[in-house]
Amino acid sequence: MFFKKNDIVILLIAIVIATAAIFAYNHFAKQLPVKAEIYHNGTLVKTVSLALGVDKTFSVPEEPQVVFRLHPDGKISFEKSDCPDRICISSGKLGRAGQSAACLPNGLVLKIVPVGKEQKDDVDIVIGH
Repeated sequence: MFFKKNDIVILLIAIVIATAAIFAYNHFAKQLPVKAEIYHNGTLVKTVSLALGVDKTFSVPEEPQVVFRLHPDGKISFEKSDCPDRICISSGKLGRAGQSAACLPNGLVLKIVPVGKEQKDDVDIVIGH
């Protein structure tokens, strides 16, 4: 037998702990009020409130050919882009703290962050050309 009885017990405990951690994160992350931050080449250019019931599209002056969409369910997504691969558009709707998407050819990063909390321990965003 490849596994011993103790190995299976330890594996099951690890699975239960991991499942509980994922459930707790998902539960508490949904409770946090969030906002979207849009960065262009590492510089914050726009902060957007993710309010429920808002349905509109917009772009930032630095890259007007990239269009973002605010959805009525309080989420945001990349709607249109002139980049060649359009991976940013397929990243879908974002609305939970910690989620992010990027349009690297245009130097844009979209981050979802908690409202009212400074992200001092957050990773710096650096995009090179």
